[in-house]
Amino acid sequence: MTVARQQVTQARRIVVKVGSSSLTTAAGGLDADRVDALVDVLAKVRSGGEKEIVLVSSGAIAAGLAPLGLARRPKDLARQQAAASVGQGLLVARYTASFARYGVRVGQVLLTSDDTSRRSHYRNAYRTLDQLFAMGAVPVINENDTVATDEIRFGDNDRLAALVAHLVRADLLVLLSDVDGLYDGDPSRPGTSRIEEVRGPGDIAHVQIGSAGKAGVGTGGMATKVEAARIAAAAGVPVVLTSAVRAADALAGRATGTYFHRTGRRSADRLLWLAHASTPQGSLTLDDGAVEAVVQGRKSLLPAGIAAVEGEFSAGDPVELRDSAGRAVARGLVNFDAKEIPQLLGRSTRELAQELGPAYEREVVHRDDLVVLVP
Repeated sequence: MTVARQQVTQARRIVVKVGSSSLTTAAGGLDADRVDALVDVLAKVRSGGEKEIVLVSSGAIAAGLAPLGLARRPKDLARQQAAASVGQGLLVARYTASFARYGVRVGQVLLTSDDTSRRSHYRNAYRTLDQLFAMGAVPVINENDTVATDEIRFGDNDRLAALVAHLVRADLLVLLSDVDGLYDGDPSRPGTSRIEEVRGPGDIAHVQIGSAGKAGVGTGGMATKVEAARIAAAAGVPVVLTSAVRAADALAGRATGTYFHRTGRRSADRLLWLAHASTPQGSLTLDDGAVEAVVQGRKSLLPAGIAAVEGEFSAGDPVELRDSAGRAVARGLVNFDAKEIPQLLGRSTRELAQELGPAYEREVVHRDDLVVLVP
């Protein structure tokens, strides 16, 4: 067993993500045998009491197709949300029954990016998950597809899993799909081989990564899984990417799938969500001095450095901070509504406080709520 695979066996808190194609049939509907097979593996891993499992599960929309008489995953948002509404209940009920065979309780946690980029919501999500661990339950996490918009359209529970791994301070992320790892070409063609380890982005810079799954019930592909692995590894969490049928081998540290070495350290928790999970509701264009202060100096954004504002947003929403060329250099949570900002442009906080009151003597984006997107 390699050193990398030994780290897998030593992981105490593990996030496991499983895709729709590994849980359902192409016609829609849950495959009970597949669900039970996955639960058998996860229950065995945590049976000694030394390991904790978080399950990030796709499949809500796919599970709702057959009950609603839908032949395939709908393209329009309204019917996707309807399918998710029906399927989510079926999905968690199936997990509840399957884990109950081992006397294990599950707790459903539905998240959106808004729940995890805002400070108070982020703390609430962490407290809920931490308490589920303390009470011996297995959190089953999914995006809140019934009310989400961009989340469904983007369809990326792989990214959600990477962010959850960081949120719960996991020691390992395991991404399960219908492919047994990352290949150096199309795995269906002769002559391609599985990449066993990735130590950094340069190791796979030459690889043409596909974007579509096989079964047609999910929306994630290899591209989203590799991006999720990159996010997690950069946040200090190693990743194993393999197929659901080889989950037991992966969690036992055997040489299956592709192992992504950690490439960075843990950053401030919310900032990872802000960078990768938030959807900007508008933008602020900065002058050159403000760009330097924010990017190089890691300073807060003050009204004096803002040249223009675009979009409709409210205080607390994520916005992009752009340079004069329109390049996004940072992202942050804004402290003012969009309609308030035009009267603040280019003015000092002292001047604004004297004219508009003490509530305006503050940053437009505080440095604690800001993440830089460029080197």
